[in-house]
Amino acid sequence: MHPYVAVLALVGLLAAVIAAVYALSAAFAPPAAVGGAPFLSGLRPQEHALSRYHVRWYVVTMVFLAFDMEMVFMYPWAVVVASVGAKAVVEMFAFLVLLLVGVVYAWREGAFRWA
Repeated sequence: MHPYVAVLALVGLLAAVIAAVYALSAAFAPPAAVGGAPFLSGLRPQEHALSRYHVRWYVVTMVFLAFDMEMVFMYPWAVVVASVGAKAVVEMFAFLVLLLVGVVYAWREGAFRWA
């Protein structure tokens, strides 16, 4: 038996399950359950979906992503820090200092002032 037969069987089973879910959804859905309007907890939206955000939110988003990436890198570091030793601790503190420099820069530029 070829090794690809199991993969193709799994893909075929997955396609059959997806088709069955779509068929059940089409069979049991109410005739006109959802119109063309977006669903927002049953309320009509207050503003257009493509409305613009203030530019300060982009800076806050970048700071959030920086700290999100910090967590992505800190988990594997925490797993191997005992086996690597002091070098891993020094490298992580250098990484954290770089992030701190970014936060201080954003703070000095006024990214966290909301007025």
